[in-house]
Amino acid sequence: MKKEKVLVTSALPYANGRIHLGHLSGAYLPADIYVRYKRLNGDEIIYVCGSDEHGVPITITADKEKVSPKIIIDRYHNLNKEAFEKFGMSFDIYSRTSLPVHHRTAQDFFNTYYKQGLLVEKKSKQFYDEKAKMFLPDRYVEGTCPRCGYEEARSDECERCGSLYEPSELLNPKSKITGETPVLKETSHWYFPLGKFQQRLENYVKEMNEKYGWKDNVLQYCNGWFKDGLKDRAYTRDLDWGVKVPLKSAEGKVLYVWFEAVLGYISATKELSEKKGDPDFWRKYWQNTDTKYIAFIGKDNIVFHTIIFPAMLMAWNDGNDDKYVLPQNVPANEFLNFEGKKFSKSRGWGIDVLEFLEMFPADPLRYTLAANLPENKDTDFYWKEFQARNNGELADILGNFINRTFTFVHKHFNGIVPERKKMEAIDEEMLSLLEKQTAKIASLIEKYKIKDAVFEMMNLARAGNKYFNDSVPWVTIKKDSGKCSTTINICLNTIFTLAEIFEPVIPFSAKKIFEMLNAQPTVWLEAGKENLKPGHKLNPAVILFNKIEDKQIEEQINKLGKLETEPVKKNEEITIDEFKRVKLKTAKIVFAENVKKSDKLLRLELDLGSEKRQVVAGIAKSYTPEELIGKQVLIVANLKPAKLFGLESQGMILALDSTDDGKVKIIEVDSSVIPGTAAK
Repeated sequence: MKKEKVLVTSALPYANGRIHLGHLSGAYLPADIYVRYKRLNGDEIIYVCGSDEHGVPITITADKEKVSPKIIIDRYHNLNKEAFEKFGMSFDIYSRTSLPVHHRTAQDFFNTYYKQGLLVEKKSKQFYDEKAKMFLPDRYVEGTCPRCGYEEARSDECERCGSLYEPSELLNPKSKITGETPVLKETSHWYFPLGKFQQRLENYVKEMNEKYGWKDNVLQYCNGWFKDGLKDRAYTRDLDWGVKVPLKSAEGKVLYVWFEAVLGYISATKELSEKKGDPDFWRKYWQNTDTKYIAFIGKDNIVFHTIIFPAMLMAWNDGNDDKYVLPQNVPANEFLNFEGKKFSKSRGWGIDVLEFLEMFPADPLRYTLAANLPENKDTDFYWKEFQARNNGELADILGNFINRTFTFVHKHFNGIVPERKKMEAIDEEMLSLLEKQTAKIASLIEKYKIKDAVFEMMNLARAGNKYFNDSVPWVTIKKDSGKCSTTINICLNTIFTLAEIFEPVIPFSAKKIFEMLNAQPTVWLEAGKENLKPGHKLNPAVILFNKIEDKQIEEQINKLGKLETEPVKKNEEITIDEFKRVKLKTAKIVFAENVKKSDKLLRLELDLGSEKRQVVAGIAKSYTPEELIGKQVLIVANLKPAKLFGLESQGMILALDSTDDGKVKIIEVDSSVIPGTAAK
């Protein structure tokens, strides 16, 4: 198999809070498993990550604590670096965007675009807090999304529906600094012409998908953006914290974090070059057409890595001979929830990585998360499942097979690998399975199907246990020593195979297994062969996985019951004139169907008496299409149309807040009311 030159990046986490389990399942653990596998495969690979230290969330945190942003980024960079190390992340470098090498890199890109005449200086209106006397960064403003009606949207982006829009489109804006309604004030910024690259980006995404098979969720996000049409995006912001715009006329402006942060991958690799004493090392990956670049992210970062970053690299490549490679694949994961609810720092719902690792080892957590990765849909972490995975799979299947084999070989063969003396069909089948499973798991990891790969790993451990049981060595040791010798030899080589294929998932335990075997890993596809020769001396066995007691889990679950409920947001008063702007009408649902490739949305056709409307509603987890037909509901009839999954939604159905089971209840109207009747 041809060896590859591979560059892997994981999304840069904001240095304004601790890493929690949801972060691990999104951009970090899948990447680490892939990287560790590729290293065992003999590929030439580097893994790059670091802290994003210029985002507005950092300045918000600093303002709240009344300290400088530098104090915040130093604190959380070090805490998260420690968490990643204890969790077993195998970064080649974990850098930071506050370093001079990053500032130089980001400014080089800006200067290149500026000299190309690519950037356009335009005047625009941005939110300005007259009480605080400052322009408000996007995350300092909160209001109602003009697309889906979410009431806690940012000034330029909605967390709920993923829409991007101009600040002037946000409804009911409020300053998060003073609580006042900000005004739109004219300012000047440089804009990156994203729309200019739309056709090239569409061709790029299509080509990469055809060649390498991108995930559906990634393609859906890209296609949604393309359908709406890419527009110019501001490249600068009025802030005093960040990478300064390298122009004399740009006093008080920094590079927008959207454009600057993704360049942290390049600057981190440059830092790695400095550490290696090889100034051009970074070019061997970033500016080499042979490089396979894979960007691991969570779904909230899809647009930055499939559209914005590729467009930036295309723009650089247009004016330079030293051209950058673009991502070959962007395997984005969905979200991991905690005990059925979203992780919430403000409500204390969830657990961060360092807190978790103070109580339990890293490997059981890595295994549990890997076996339940949100690859195609949101998943949940449950304490009971964590216990079951550790006790029932790691301890009772994998650990049990290794322990019983080692106990037997030390008791009956003096800790020496015995010969294969008498091969039978059961033995040949086990040896064949070792090679087949090793190749199968490799194929799954290459396709970023990590969860399926982990399932097959444990299946091989199950097969090892079954082989041991069916071969009855405790009987053959007395009646057929040749047969027993063969069984134990194959069991030990199965353990070697398991140690290697599990190494990407549970590296700390795999290291212990190799120490017990007195051996080193081999190249991946050799792992399923005979790697322990007769006469090889083994080391004593150690306990790999301790059982987690019910009491330990109950303690964690009981903590959840003591968490404060989500604070009720203070009601914001509106005038009667503002309320009159909202037009509520009754509508009868005459047709309903699931939206393809979405597990949350339904497409509804509504009868309003004098007209028909199409509405896309996020109620698929609460109602089946059949349940809705014939129901009469209330809708916001004058809501600006929005596109969801390529479908235009011409209104919004009113429903009651989510209940504990995550479902909503639509507000029904008596069927005797004529459709289209206005609510007053």
